[in-house]
Amino acid sequence: MNHIKTNDFQEIVTGRRSIRYYDPSVKISREEIKKILETASLAPSSVNLQPWRFLVIDTPEGKETLAPLARFNQSQVETSAAVIAVFADMNSSDYLDGIYDTAVQKGFMPEDVKNQQVKSIKGFFEVMTTDQLKEMNLIDAGLVSMQLMLAARAHGYDTNPIGGFEKAEIAQAFGLDKDRYYPVMLISIGKAANQGYQSVRLPVDQITEWR
Repeated sequence: MNHIKTNDFQEIVTGRRSIRYYDPSVKISREEIKKILETASLAPSSVNLQPWRFLVIDTPEGKETLAPLARFNQSQVETSAAVIAVFADMNSSDYLDGIYDTAVQKGFMPEDVKNQQVKSIKGFFEVMTTDQLKEMNLIDAGLVSMQLMLAARAHGYDTNPIGGFEKAEIAQAFGLDKDRYYPVMLISIGKAANQGYQSVRLPVDQITEWR
């Protein structure tokens, strides 16, 4: 297994820029995007339900559909190799049994532990409100989104997270169930046309307290 060296990881993090203009001649194969998404999907999630769902928009037709829904981010939509819409699946608990059964099959978890955990998790979901579920899913979707951007950077690509788009319309525009799939963010990906700008971060001493 290849391990990323500390210096490599530091460069991935510090070298990342939010890019608005990409080189439109650079394309990313679906096979490579799939590898990036596989790495992103290793992010942690509450009770391992992995509620994130990805919509990769990489065709002219897809971008034409997206353009009016991301009207203030036209440069990213037009010039990026792809825009990845990250959704939270509000029915992610449907996958609970399958995930935990597979964990047993792979030897990651004993059968009795699985049975106990699945029973407990199902009881937890029975009393959870829609707002609580949405909050949990948004946290998990945020984790996978950041990991996606770092994975893209490790592959040599640049990204930009986009929160300004028509969230009430995007699922239905692409034929998804708007009540099930809650939009979290768009992430444009490609090769930067310029270096972008570094951004200022507050000092750790200013944002941290010790007790």
